[in-house]
Amino acid sequence: MAAPLNREEKRRAQKDGGAASDGDAGTTARKARPSSKDAPTKKEARTSPRQFVKEMRAELRKVAWPTRQETLNYSLIVAATLVFMTLLIFGLDTLFSDLVLRLFEIKS
Repeated sequence: MAAPLNREEKRRAQKDGGAASDGDAGTTARKARPSSKDAPTKKEARTSPRQFVKEMRAELRKVAWPTRQETLNYSLIVAATLVFMTLLIFGLDTLFSDLVLRLFEIKS
């Protein structure tokens, strides 16, 4: 009889599709680990700078760049939000500092 699985092992096995819903260890299928022979060597894993730039340019062509009008609109929204939040924080700071000073009777 196989040893029972704890909760974490059951979830992992169910996620991997290797265990029954009851989490029986006997039905667990282990995935084969790649051997060191299958791992790419350092020479294979590296790309040349030329290849890197080529792939980078290909990826940048896939990007959905915003139009000039969208960029302007987003910038205006950010600027307006920044001004609003600055004024809000300034107002709250002034209000609370005035209340604290009046509380301790430093300011009349």
